[in-house]
Amino acid sequence: MSSIVTGEAVVLELKPAGFAARGLSIIIDIVAQIVLTVLLVLLVGDVFGDVFGGVLDEALTTALLLVLVVLVLVVVPVTVETLTRGKSLGRLVMGLRIVRDDGGAIRFRHAFIRGMLAILEIYLLGGSLAFLVSLFNERSKRLGDLLAGTYAMRERVVARPRALAVMPPGLRQWSETADIGRLPDALARRMSQFLSQAPKLTPLARHTLALDLAAEASHHVSPAPPTDTHPEEFVHAVIAARRDRDYSSMMRQRERTEATARRVHTLPFS
Repeated sequence: MSSIVTGEAVVLELKPAGFAARGLSIIIDIVAQIVLTVLLVLLVGDVFGDVFGGVLDEALTTALLLVLVVLVLVVVPVTVETLTRGKSLGRLVMGLRIVRDDGGAIRFRHAFIRGMLAILEIYLLGGSLAFLVSLFNERSKRLGDLLAGTYAMRERVVARPRALAVMPPGLRQWSETADIGRLPDALARRMSQFLSQAPKLTPLARHTLALDLAAEASHHVSPAPPTDTHPEEFVHAVIAARRDRDYSSMMRQRERTEATARRVHTLPFS
């Protein structure tokens, strides 16, 4: 998973496409281009055959083939990739999209660079250059991606349910009377993110981050928890209590709104 921090300090979790997924999407695109080329050759052959009586000059034939190659290998892929913001037939099937390194949508400049480099690394060299380059970077970039500043991102990612904060049994009684209403929203988000990512952290990093968050949250919580409270349990307790209180407040507000609606829609108001 790749993390990108936007200008608003929002962390985006984007999953780069693997080499196998990119390879299959390229194969699908190549097959589609071959089919398109055959159809265009047949169509152009019929049209010009009718015009020139079935006899085509050798130079004209070469020029037509060159135009068809440029059209199929450069113009069509670049146009489709630009209009769809990084899509193609193969990427649509595999659930991929080409994006900029900062996670934004690509433009014509990015698609043109990728399309021109694809002629060298995919078609002329049989994909060997793209394969070698993609092995040495974590996002499986080919040469065109490196020069254009893009990479392939997976769009169809299964979202795992986030683990809910559980109230530690030893802090349940303390949480019923603790004042946590002054806890800043930014700090609460950081604490929630820590709880969801804690199993992935090393023991030292997990303990250090829990200490820092508990120390920062203690300035906004009163009274303080028992002295022997583990910092991570304190973070669990604060987030669980805040969630339960927000939920109860929302339910009470909903009940008041429904009661007011019932009174408004009964006589004599109705």
